[in-house]
Amino acid sequence: MIGKWRRHMRNWLTNKMELPADILMDLPRITMIGQIHIYIENHRGLLAFSDKEIRLLLKQGQLLVKGEDFVIKTILPEEILLEGKISQVLYLDE
Repeated sequence: MIGKWRRHMRNWLTNKMELPADILMDLPRITMIGQIHIYIENHRGLLAFSDKEIRLLLKQGQLLVKGEDFVIKTILPEEILLEGKISQVLYLDE
């Protein structure tokens, strides 16, 4: 019950005050440049990495990025820049 109320209040604040949803609702911000770069902010940690996929922990679930020839260009506590050929970006409710 309290969780629903908080979510409702965050949605209301986002709409009424025109604040960025990613900040108020703890959502990831994902910026892609074509199929070659993906920049992900506001994640909770790196769960798995290979040259074909990366899995990141989010506040709610996980983010899975699939492709080829992945190289992590930058990694910070809540930000990551990935380079390679990106074929899929999936949200997982796990």
